[in-house]
Amino acid sequence: MALPELESAPVAARTQNCSDGGRRPLAIVLFGSPGSGKGTQSKFLVRWLGIPQISTGDMLREHVRNGTAIGTSIAARMKAGELVPDRLVNELVFERLSRPDCERGFILDGYPRTPEQAAEMKRALGASGTTEVVIHLLVDYNVIIARMAGRRVCPKCGTLYNAISNRPAKEGVCDLDGETLVVREDDRPEVVRARLNEYEALTRPVIDFFRRSGVKMFEENASDYTPQEIFEKIRVDLADLTERGLTELVGK
Repeated sequence: MALPELESAPVAARTQNCSDGGRRPLAIVLFGSPGSGKGTQSKFLVRWLGIPQISTGDMLREHVRNGTAIGTSIAARMKAGELVPDRLVNELVFERLSRPDCERGFILDGYPRTPEQAAEMKRALGASGTTEVVIHLLVDYNVIIARMAGRRVCPKCGTLYNAISNRPAKEGVCDLDGETLVVREDDRPEVVRARLNEYEALTRPVIDFFRRSGVKMFEENASDYTPQEIFEKIRVDLADLTERGLTELVGK
């Protein structure tokens, strides 16, 4: 999928100037059900802001592919569409956030997924002086089923394709490297339904947690618009932060 035309230079450096002359990292939390488009919006934000995307799903799948001890312990859970234990996910995420490329900020895709993860994240980010902003993508259940049923991924480069919104030039073949596209294990219909049911039961309460804790939150209808249109709405949401800095937000 082609990225929309953006300004030539990332704006990360000027999003985080505070009134005291210092800098606060910006954590953008992309929140939504499986199939809501978090991965696509993450890529748009990475290019715009110049900060890294942290995808727990990608990290976990990499461990499974590489046959690590962690991968072996979670493979069966992921195949069944079950959530990985909070303790393990927190450990993986915080280790990743400690790396130098996250010093100015980062985009969290697929984390937190439970109130317990959200509470631990808020504690850790608060201790490090990081400012949180939540983007909540709202998608109709039937739209999600249709999207994920037609989703394919390149096993080599990880590029995602969709029969509805992002078809490959040649059916079943990756545009970038010619590899045969495959169905991800967690995109199988029965797994999708299990993931959505678990999302409703466990992950939706995270939104209530964010609201109670006063985290800045924007909600976008992601059912009826193209990925580019959704991204433009997000850019409008974040305009005050990227143009004037975080002074007003962190001062409250």
